[in-house]
Amino acid sequence: MFGLRGKKSKEQGTQVSADFQHALAQEVMATDLLRIKALIATALVLGGIVAVVFLLAPEAVNSVWHGQLTPRYLYSIIVPFVLFEWWVMGAIKRHMRRGLDLPVYRRYLGALIETSMPTIALAIHIDSLGSVAALGFVAPMIYFIFIILSTLRLDFWLSAFTGAVAAIQLFCMAMFYHKVGDAEPSAFYHAARSLIIFVCGVLAGAVGHHLRRQFEASIMAATARDRITNLFGQHVSPQVVERLMSEGAGKSSDIRRVAVMFVDFRSFTAGARTRSPQEVVDRLDGAFAVLVDILDRHGGIVNKFLGDGFLALFGAPLEAPDPAHRAVAAAREMLAANARVNEATSWPLRIGIGIHLGEVVAGNIGSPRRKEYTVIGDTVNFASRLEALNKDFNSQFLISEAVHEALGDECRDAVPLGQVEVRGYDRPMNVWQLG
Repeated sequence: MFGLRGKKSKEQGTQVSADFQHALAQEVMATDLLRIKALIATALVLGGIVAVVFLLAPEAVNSVWHGQLTPRYLYSIIVPFVLFEWWVMGAIKRHMRRGLDLPVYRRYLGALIETSMPTIALAIHIDSLGSVAALGFVAPMIYFIFIILSTLRLDFWLSAFTGAVAAIQLFCMAMFYHKVGDAEPSAFYHAARSLIIFVCGVLAGAVGHHLRRQFEASIMAATARDRITNLFGQHVSPQVVERLMSEGAGKSSDIRRVAVMFVDFRSFTAGARTRSPQEVVDRLDGAFAVLVDILDRHGGIVNKFLGDGFLALFGAPLEAPDPAHRAVAAAREMLAANARVNEATSWPLRIGIGIHLGEVVAGNIGSPRRKEYTVIGDTVNFASRLEALNKDFNSQFLISEAVHEALGDECRDAVPLGQVEVRGYDRPMNVWQLG
């Protein structure tokens, strides 16, 4: 037994790990999409600025570039770059739709191609301005755009790689592309600048790594929460799980006006004696699935299963308008649905339903080590007794006087059963039967 329990724990841990890794990969690709959109927007803005400057101040451009630069040179870089980023964005979206992560080599290849774009722009600047003016102008500063946005990759090594590519390419351009006159370029001078760029890449990677750790913590918490909700929600309503997780187990109880519904399958135990345990479980699970789905649609919750029946609530733990109307509408639909199921099965089941409306004490009740969300009070007790009366009247659906008054004209088909003796109560109670 202990071995089986250990195996289940290991399988559950593996599932959590797989869910976590998938969620993290999706989040990383989502931030990468944001980075690409920012790069495309930046490229388009820069292209627009270049066009405006050429149109409004062509003489200033000619004075800077000595009349050797035209917009087509810059657009020959911007347009392919935008198209490349657009293609990368499409590839990432395709992988996200398939639930796959982007291969690592493609990330590094993309970083290499992207970071090489400023190098090409720098080469054009050197041709137009000369090496000294070009290296001191805007082109080397473009590297910082890619380094800053690399933090959105949430990968230290990718950011460091981006900084390294920028630093190496800038150093090589400064050292080997052009010389100033006959003098050799200063290796120390350009190496110092390239070192700063590389350090910026490392720092961007550190920031990205920190963001990734925060994403991991939040995703792990969300994954664990979903797992707890899924496991716990198999035993109680998901609405109860949400309340317990959001408010904690220490919240004091409160008074709620709710509609309490008890549901029971008549003569189920007798029918189960002649069938195998698996047949019993399958039939009961199938019947519950139909009824619980109807409850969900009408805003009710199953507070607890009681063997071959259950206790349902309308108005707790979450507020619900017109709980009596919702409960009765759900009960009518449950009876109709059960009748349809009985026509298609060899084991028909007869339902007994009792609904009462009133105040209950609702909250987390139990010992300090173990609590459950439940409702207690006379309203709950009377609803249970009301459901049990179906056996005496050979009926399927009984409501209390409080429910009858809450429904008003919508309850014209209710059949009064008069003053009925109810076990546990000193005086008779008015009861109505609905079909």
